[in-house]
Formats: sequence, C-alpha cells, structure tokens
Amino acid sequence: MEKLWLVFGLLSAIMAALVTVFGKVGLQSVDANTATAIRSVIMAVFLILVVVCQGSLLEIPAIIADKKAITYIALSGVAGALSWLFYFLALKFGNVSQVAPIDKLSVVIATIIAVSLLGEKISMLGGIGVALIALGAILVAVG
Repeated sequence: MEKLWLVFGLLSAIMAALVTVFGKVGLQSVDANTATAIRSVIMAVFLILVVVCQGSLLEIPAIIADKKAITYIALSGVAGALSWLFYFLALKFGNVSQVAPIDKLSVVIATIIAVSLLGEKISMLGGIGVALIALGAILVAVG
C-alpha cells in the first residue's frame, strides 16, 4: 500500500504516452480543437460510468456544496481543458518526440508552484531531479 502512488503514477505515465501517440495519429486529418472536444466527451462518459460503478454518484451534491472544493475543481477543469487544447495543437504541428518532453515541463512548473505557493518542501536531491527533468525535456525537444 505504501508504494501504491508509484504504481498509479507509472500507469498514468503509460496512459499519457498512449494518449499522445493515439492523438497524433488521430489528428492527421482533423481539427485539433474538435478532436479535443470529442476526446473530452468520451472521457466524461467513461468517468461518469466509473463513478456510477463505484457507487460514488451520491457524493456529487456534497462536493458541489463545498464552495472551496468546487471552485478549485472547476479551475483545475479549465486548466486541464486549456492544457489539452494546447497539447493537441502542438501535436498537430510538431513531432511527438518534441511535444511530449516539453509538456513534461509541467512537472517542473508544478514543483515550483507547490514549493512557492503551497509551502511544500523539496530535498536537495529532489531539486536536482527537477532540474534534470527540465534540462532533459529541453535537450530532447531541440535535439
């Protein structure tokens, strides 16, 4: 249970890689924004089915009633939608091997925001790792 976050994180990375490859192939002859909208509808239907299957549908009113939670969930949703719009546009015009590493700069940006705004701590080793992610993303994208 202690390392469950790592298993889910790796599964997330694998699925994100598939999103990128499938998205690039699917974007060859269609508008990137329309493709993103279609993808979002499919995701919404899939996720609603997950919530129904796990029996969490009744939790939705309580979440909506929590003003802070729903505000930040909504902001996250808008940021996610914008991220995917820009990501699919980048894939439309660039190579997967360039776009994916630049997108992973989100790790660096998220860490900087978490440290500066949320007060999270990062070790020296962690800081070096984040710097290497930044350097690696840039080298892969321009190389």
